[in-house]
Amino acid sequence: MARKLLGPGAQAPYTETRHTAPKAPATMPLSFAFRPRLLDALRSYDRSRWLADVGAGVTVGIVALPLAMAFAIASGLKPEAGLWTAIIAGFLVSALGGTNVQIGGPAGAFIVIVYGIVERYGVANLLISTACAGVLLVLLGLFRLGTLVRFVPVSIVIGFTNGIAVLIALSQVKDWLGLSIDRMPGNFFSQISTLAQHLDSFNPHAFGLGAACVAGLFLWPRLTMKESPVMRVLEQHTVRTFARVPAPVVALVTLSLLAWALQLPVETIGSRFGGIPQALPVFALPDFSWDTVRLLVTPTLTIALLGAIESLLCARVADQLATDAHHKKHDPNQELVAQGLANIVVPFFGGMPATGTIARTVTNIRSGATSPIAGMVHALTLAVIVLVAAPLALHIPLAVLAGILLFVAWNMGEWHEFVRLKHFSNHYRLLMLGTFFLTVVFDLTVAVEVGLFMACALFVRRMSALFRVERQPETESATAGQPTARPATTWRLHGALFFGAAAKLDAIVQAVEAGSPGLEVVLDASELVALDTTGLDALAQVLKAVAARGGRLYIEHLHEQPRSLIERSGFGARLAAQEDVPV
Repeated sequence: MARKLLGPGAQAPYTETRHTAPKAPATMPLSFAFRPRLLDALRSYDRSRWLADVGAGVTVGIVALPLAMAFAIASGLKPEAGLWTAIIAGFLVSALGGTNVQIGGPAGAFIVIVYGIVERYGVANLLISTACAGVLLVLLGLFRLGTLVRFVPVSIVIGFTNGIAVLIALSQVKDWLGLSIDRMPGNFFSQISTLAQHLDSFNPHAFGLGAACVAGLFLWPRLTMKESPVMRVLEQHTVRTFARVPAPVVALVTLSLLAWALQLPVETIGSRFGGIPQALPVFALPDFSWDTVRLLVTPTLTIALLGAIESLLCARVADQLATDAHHKKHDPNQELVAQGLANIVVPFFGGMPATGTIARTVTNIRSGATSPIAGMVHALTLAVIVLVAAPLALHIPLAVLAGILLFVAWNMGEWHEFVRLKHFSNHYRLLMLGTFFLTVVFDLTVAVEVGLFMACALFVRRMSALFRVERQPETESATAGQPTARPATTWRLHGALFFGAAAKLDAIVQAVEAGSPGLEVVLDASELVALDTTGLDALAQVLKAVAARGGRLYIEHLHEQPRSLIERSGFGARLAAQEDVPV
């Protein structure tokens, strides 16, 4: 039988419209090739770029000094853990990474994670988790899975970023107010309760130093703007150079000198930790066992996931901000390998997890960096400062470091996104607010797991809502030599026929069962973009219902993916084997 309704070649039970995917460029690598961006940068390297990189590296190294110590202390570790992480990981990430200007080191996003791991498992197990997370990052890069990180919805990223910012700020209230608390708990509500119980130990001197630090960090950039009154007065003076010193360094030095000169009764690095060792870190192997690794699966995955997201987000920010003619877009897989290697190495020197750091990377770009040399100089600058001036850190008040971290938390949070929620769908609001509250109340691991589950569920719901089945005006089919033979009905399929939308084909089955015997059913698949095995099973149910009524099923205008699945599954052969049943 030849069906005129199908047009030329209608004897086939289904026809297709082929859509060939574009071929990949011939130069696209099929496997990972280890090639640090440093090698490309050195090809056209000259003296002017060297001077620019050295200047940027020294600047970032000075900026990284207070941040590295503050991140380590807030994570429940000694300040030297943050410093040597910034030095070792910063050097390795720049030397081996896939970006031109990214700075690696300890990051504020890890504070809550590291503090929770230290409290629950101890410092030794933190080192094992960090090394194992490094192995996972290397594997992600080697298998070219760097682009998978971009599959995490932006609503989840904003939600946990804002949640971490809140937790960082909360963790610094103790040192900012100078409260006498031996150790803060890791739970949100327990922290609130502990702070409330110790308010009677409030230290006004610590609070004043912390408040002055926060105020100074907010005001300093505005004082150094060209149009500010201060800069107009200092335009022709050498003081203008001093006015461009990074705000955290100014706050750290001036307020530490003030506290030391006035002998203020506040807690310092020296009083809590006994100072910073003025020596190279000692290589030591953590007490490793597979039993321990099995217990650390969750924290390991958390460190790896957060490290990958932070580093690649930072690399994308760097690509957007960098205007240097030598800048090239980052290689996500090479960057993940470098981040992984850095996290494998730093635990053997008592370090903490490391990733790309947005604040220091932006400082690096604005300071004129052109290549990874700047990041390597930043690490060497920090090392020189630690080895030469470590005793001076004894006098740094913890309230000042708390003020710096409060400022970091404020800049880290994307608070304007809460105001913009009214412009987005309920799905977006649910994901962002759900991830935010889960991060604050529980922890980042739960937040990301639940957030990704909700994202998948909402995506399935939305895609199933987009799929629809439309019944077209009925016609009659014609056989060769006969004007009419049997009635025919056409249904058009729109969207993706997958497990979340397969039930919508029940309408066709019901119509067939209620229709005339011998009915021919035509499915117009010109707008069917995808088909999975559950959708294929739904088509099989339609075929079964049509066959039971003595009719035939035809599928028209199949695209490449649905056609391929129909052929491979044998469903196409079943369509071709249909027998004509006389009306």
